[in-house]
Order: sequence, then structure tokens, then C-alpha cells
Amino acid sequence: MEQPAYRNPLRTGAVRPTELLPWLAAALGFFLFPDYLQLGSQILIMVLFAMSLDLILGYAGIVSLGHAALFGTGAYTAGILSAHLGWSEPLSGLVIAGLVAGVVGFVCGAVILYTRGLTLLMLTLAVTILLQELANEQEHWTGGDDGLQGVVMEPLLGLFEFDLYGQTAYLYALAVLFVVFVAARTIVGSSFGQSLRGIRENERRMHAIGCPVYRQMLRAYTIAAVMAGIAGALLAQTTEFVALDVLSFERSGDVMIMLILGGTGRLYGAFIGAPVYMILQDQLARLSPEYWLFGIGALLVATILYAPEGMLGLAERYGVRARREAP
Repeated sequence: MEQPAYRNPLRTGAVRPTELLPWLAAALGFFLFPDYLQLGSQILIMVLFAMSLDLILGYAGIVSLGHAALFGTGAYTAGILSAHLGWSEPLSGLVIAGLVAGVVGFVCGAVILYTRGLTLLMLTLAVTILLQELANEQEHWTGGDDGLQGVVMEPLLGLFEFDLYGQTAYLYALAVLFVVFVAARTIVGSSFGQSLRGIRENERRMHAIGCPVYRQMLRAYTIAAVMAGIAGALLAQTTEFVALDVLSFERSGDVMIMLILGGTGRLYGAFIGAPVYMILQDQLARLSPEYWLFGIGALLVATILYAPEGMLGLAERYGVRARREAP
């Protein structure tokens, strides 16, 4: 008897039991690893950052080496609001940072999305370099090379202070990640999300059927900018510090590697790639502070050669094969 083909739950809107596993693991991590909650909150923030990149890369096919520009915009917005303007309420600061990053994404996207290929790639990188140099020059506002200090957050909801153990930061990052993920899941499962897949697969055909390709790509880029800005604001709020490297090319490269490791075009790929990369980075840096990048590089090469769709794609492929071979 022929087995039904695998159906992506993000396209059908159905919630599969396996989708609950990342959230269960995150909840258990709060109780099982109380000494690593600060690292855990950083992982959750990078999951959100990688998920924002997946929206444009995995769904719309927009390759970007400058996604850190949007992440850093959110981080500096939240930091400046607190350090210079005295706006230390976390949730409103998070919203403002996301909106500012969205405006920057819209303005930049309106220009760079007219291009394709290598030109688009270089323009995204150029935007990040320009913003990083601007942040470096405006020392009064950003702190320059020394970073932005003096960021102080009020208790979350007026009740939960940001403690040294990272408990509030972890739960705060997890709650924000969940809300943004639900919104992103709804978006990619909508007709808008379907049009992004069509653009990724065959842009000319989408033009032929009357799809406003440029408008859809700009909309996706703006939404991804808001998500990245929220992730950057979370980093600033939970660490109470903003370093200049939030706008660095290395930050863009790191999130790209995370997404490649986990798998693009699935949203959940970020939930695998970010923890694997950051935990491996932490452990390898302890073993060999000078050569830890060798281990990351070896893992990336192995993933590209043997799991080009990422770890999640590899698991899905074996899962489909197992169901087809089942009696």
C-alpha cells in the first residue's frame, strides 16, 4: 500500500507533536541547567535571530551577509533608550527597537532588493559596514569601541528583576521567542508565505502570473528586520550592555552558519542550528581557545557534504523513508 507523502505542518497549519519538543527542551533546560541560564538566554536570542534570517533566506531566497545591521539596530535602539533617554521599561523598549529596525530594513530593502545575485550580497554587506562605522564614530551615543554602558532595565512587568543568575532573562527571552515564532509560523503558512516560496523557486514564473514580486520581497525583508531588531533588543536588555560587534560581519556569518547547520526554509532549523553552534563553540573554546574555529569549520563542511538541507532536513528525510518502509 502506498504511503502518503510527507506534508510540511507549517504549510497545512497542523501542529505535530514533534513541534512541541523544542519548547519542552527549553522549559526543562530552565530546571536542569540552572547554572547555564545566561548561556541559555543567549541561545534563545540567537534562535530568534536565525529565524528572522530564515524568513528571507529560506522562504524568499534573499541571501544576506548583512543581517547583523538589523540586529545591531535593535540592540543600539534599546540600549540608547535606556542609557541616554531613561526609557528602561523592557516591553515597550522591545517594541520600539523592533519598529526602528523595521524602518531601517524597509529603507535599505527598498534599495537593495532591486538587485540580485552578487550585487545584492555585496550591498547587504555594505549596509552593515556603514552602520558599524557610524556606530563607531558616534561615541557619545554608542560608546564606540568601548561599547554602550549604563543600560539598566526596570523589573519586567514591574515584578521580576533581571537577576545575576539569568532566570528572568531566560524566561523573558523564551516568552518573546514563542510569541514571535507563532507570528512567523502564521505568516509562512499564509498565502503570503506561499508566494515567497514561489519567488524562491521561480521568480520569473511569479512575475508571469501577476505576483508583485518586489513588493512581497520588501514586505518579507521588513518583517525579518523587525524580528532581528527584537532579537538585538533582547540581547541589549538581558546583558545590559551593547558591544560594537552586534553590527559586525562576524555576527552575520555566525547566524548564517547556524541556519545552514539547522536547515533553511523550516523555521525550526534555527532551533537546532543555534544551540548546536553555541554549545559547540562554548565547549571547543574551553578545550582550545586558539583553534576552536577548526571544529566549527569541520562540522560545517560535514553538514554541507552529507546533510545539505541541514540537520533538520536530514532528520525529515530519514523520517519520510521510515514511514514509507513501514508496513
